[in-house]
Amino acid sequence: MTEIVITGLGATTPLGGDLASTWAGMLAGRSGVSAITEDWAADLPVRIAGQIAVDPAEVIDRVKARRLDRSTQLALIAAREAWTDAGFEWEAEEGTQVDPHRLSVSVASGIGGLHSLLNNWDAQRDKGYRRVSPFTIPMLMANAPAANVGLAVHAKAGVHAPVSACASSNEAISLAVDQLRLGRADIAVVGGTEATIHPLPLAAFSQMQAVSRRNDDPQGASRPWDRGRDGFVMGEGSAVMVIETLEHALARGAKIYGTIAGSGITADSHDIVQPDPTGEGQSGAMIKAIADAKLSPSDIKHVNAHGTSTPQGDVTEAGSIRVGLGAAAEGCVVTSTKSMTGHLLGGAGALETIATMLALRDRMVPPTINLEDPEPDLGIDIAANVARPLPAGDLAGINNSFGFGGHNVAVVVTNANSNC
Repeated sequence: MTEIVITGLGATTPLGGDLASTWAGMLAGRSGVSAITEDWAADLPVRIAGQIAVDPAEVIDRVKARRLDRSTQLALIAAREAWTDAGFEWEAEEGTQVDPHRLSVSVASGIGGLHSLLNNWDAQRDKGYRRVSPFTIPMLMANAPAANVGLAVHAKAGVHAPVSACASSNEAISLAVDQLRLGRADIAVVGGTEATIHPLPLAAFSQMQAVSRRNDDPQGASRPWDRGRDGFVMGEGSAVMVIETLEHALARGAKIYGTIAGSGITADSHDIVQPDPTGEGQSGAMIKAIADAKLSPSDIKHVNAHGTSTPQGDVTEAGSIRVGLGAAAEGCVVTSTKSMTGHLLGGAGALETIATMLALRDRMVPPTINLEDPEPDLGIDIAANVARPLPAGDLAGINNSFGFGGHNVAVVVTNANSNC
């Protein structure tokens, strides 16, 4: 089977404007959640979020930014970091670095250009249709982040934008791996993005009773597996990887972080919002991913869980991990980095897959912060409040992403391979 390696990483998140600062924040157990101070949030029941650490306006040219939704701006920032980290020049002349017909893009968003949609509706309602931007449609469409990344790197082997709620970017990774294995491309830019910190989604999630209302304690609001948890915290940001076939990476002398060893996808077919309480689909995705990677559960030493801090979801996932790994769950360190970043929705899976990869590289699992009163009888080993070391040797880890609609995607990564 064609081996798929990771050669470039990038991110912009509530913990930092690049991957290095984001990862340092995770290892330090620092929360990126803060109070929303804008006037529009004053009357909302939820006034906290994982807001981006570095505003894209500080990075992207002002004129160019006016034609891009915030979600696309974030994706371009993360993609540029990943592309240059892989050894390429951003927005170079077509064909000077890689064969564009062998380069693909798979960048997801769970919701898409929400700011562009709602802001232009406000403009039309208040000032008439002539105030609607002519760029509204290419800004709001869900494939806009992927399309703009594709334009920047001149990808012609395919540009894809999977939409499966909070599992979107892990599905984007899985799709790209399949494309590379099938020989349809040699190299791909993959990941996800989301920017939905806006009155409507905050109010809507609040009406669902899905988000935390700890407005007086923003940094303590996201608390996976804690008995005091009361919902997830919305976050924004983007994370992107460059992945390629091992043959392609070796031919160009690329540095290699590790491998995307396998993935597994299932669907609950249970409820549009609630996970199947049996966890069958979740554990099934993990089992499929491990089998696809040609590993055994005992090889998995770390799980970066979906771990959103919702009352039902956290308990269900703990059971899914126990079933998915069997007896090997006892020797596996579990964490949820959403305790620090909040929930990046469609961007979550890519960020957490990267965090899984870096945990294997550095042999250190970031903590699940705010875990003061753990839910009893979870049966999993959580890195509570303090980073935890991993053993020496070749390691494998798994990242879980589950989304509204019953989407379940697990991605397995490894840190070492004799061929690399």
